[in-house]
Amino acid sequence: MYVIKYRKIWFILSAILIALSLYAVFVYGFNLSIDFKGGTLTEVKYTERPAQTEIEAKMRALNLGGFSVRPSGDLNYIIRTQELSVEEGTSLVNALGDPIVERQNTIGPTAGSELKSKAIKAIAVVVLMIVLFVTFAFRKVSKPVSSWKYGLSTIVALAHDVIIPTGVFVFLGHFLGVEIDLLFITGLLAILGYSVHDTIVVFDRVRENLRINQTEHRSEEFDMTVGKSVAQTFGRSINTSLTIFITLLALYIFGSVATKDFALLLIIGIIIGTYSSIFVASPLLVTFYKWQKK
Repeated sequence: MYVIKYRKIWFILSAILIALSLYAVFVYGFNLSIDFKGGTLTEVKYTERPAQTEIEAKMRALNLGGFSVRPSGDLNYIIRTQELSVEEGTSLVNALGDPIVERQNTIGPTAGSELKSKAIKAIAVVVLMIVLFVTFAFRKVSKPVSSWKYGLSTIVALAHDVIIPTGVFVFLGHFLGVEIDLLFITGLLAILGYSVHDTIVVFDRVRENLRINQTEHRSEEFDMTVGKSVAQTFGRSINTSLTIFITLLALYIFGSVATKDFALLLIIGIIIGTYSSIFVASPLLVTFYKWQKK
């Protein structure tokens, strides 16, 4: 199948996307929300909600430093600022025209740092458990590629699926002010789960075809077996991803402002995850096989 035959093209494309993502991370850095760097979140409710530009003009007049204003529901605004004192919080509400204060929570930098540490640990644990599961599930597949190489291919695919969406959001954070919050971490974990599920479906078909070849005493090259397995699962992967994509696109277009970034992250993740399971993980197995033969 062309996926295996032209695997170098897919590897080069992935390498370019990863390089751009890493460039964004190291040059622009993360635009972290108050979930991670600390600050004050104020949610206010109006009987008749004013225009967002009007709220932003009032915020600039207060000289409180960096801030973000997002609509929530039909009548609310969520305002994120640096950490405010009680007096500054009161001044903020008064300047906004004395709306109803739904909540005003302050997260200190220590709590934000702890959340950041736990988020990184959560991603690391998920990746480790997935790799261990894949290695265990394919423990009996030792020919012509060792079982641990299935796990290694999964690691590369998972890293691919985390780095690229993260890079996209770093670009969006730098140019459009999109913040990275706890929902972003939740989205990455969901992407990891989807990606490994799709990858395992392809790998399982490879294992089944290897078993059939052995039972029927076929002398089929490994790259042919992997290519055939990808072809057999290609339609299923695309159809499943397309169904989820349509759902997420509807959520992004018609959903609330609060979930738009989350839906966008999942859309990017679904596309990248589907791509990696077909064009990265499986061709990597063939590459490992070719290296092994040398």
